[in-house]
Amino acid sequence: MDPQALDQGIRKFLRTVGVTSQRDIEQAVARAVADGTIAGTGTLSVTMTLRIDALQLERRLEGSLPLE
Repeated sequence: MDPQALDQGIRKFLRTVGVTSQRDIEQAVARAVADGTIAGTGTLSVTMTLRIDALQLERRLEGSLPLE
């Protein structure tokens, strides 16, 4: 195993996850506010699951997103 290659691969994957997730969340919130599903105030509960089947790794991260 090459630790440097692994580190670079992890960083690249996390950048992709971050950019894609942010865009998806922003678009979903905008749609929900526009169609009246949510008011656009308060906070949203959020959960992210990281899973790597080959390593039998599953990690659930929870948080909240302020809308105002």
